[in-house]
Amino acid sequence: MSRSAVPGLPSRYPIGQQLPALYAEDDFAQRFTAGLDTVLAPVFATLDNLPAYLDPRVAPADFLAWLASWVGGADDPRWPLELRREATVRAMELHRGRGTARGLTEALRLVLGVGADVVGGGAAAWSRTAEAELPPAPDAEVLIRVWPDRTAQVDAERVRELVRALCPVHTAYRVEVLAGPPTDDGR
Repeated sequence: MSRSAVPGLPSRYPIGQQLPALYAEDDFAQRFTAGLDTVLAPVFATLDNLPAYLDPRVAPADFLAWLASWVGGADDPRWPLELRREATVRAMELHRGRGTARGLTEALRLVLGVGADVVGGGAAAWSRTAEAELPPAPDAEVLIRVWPDRTAQVDAERVRELVRALCPVHTAYRVEVLAGPPTDDGR
């Protein structure tokens, strides 16, 4: 889609009608301003619909990538249009959870349509009690288990790619692909 030259798009504000009465019957002035109307009509149409351009749920598809970049959202042209819109709408929510188990789980569910379980703290530990003994050293590796949810199967490489982008750089992780959600015994 292009917002440049739209054939036959009328201008809501024709310049020829706004000229002084002296030029109302002047054929050259009317043709000249009609040419300007043709150039300016798409600009006016875009400005008149600006709120729709800023709403990812209704923005033109070719504008969506740019809009996603404004909010730091993930946008991949390979994704279906509705998924791209949803990822842009939820970008701020996903940023709040970035680097957390919940944020990673939500991003995997939204973007790839997989269920996920994140186990481990990535070598981070803390205590609720001030001046308390240090907690025991946590596991240095985060285990991310994924299984098909909205999709028929899991693309392990795309999962690793997304996890690599969303996990803190110092975090070691391992991805396991399961046939279904893990049972109570963790398998």
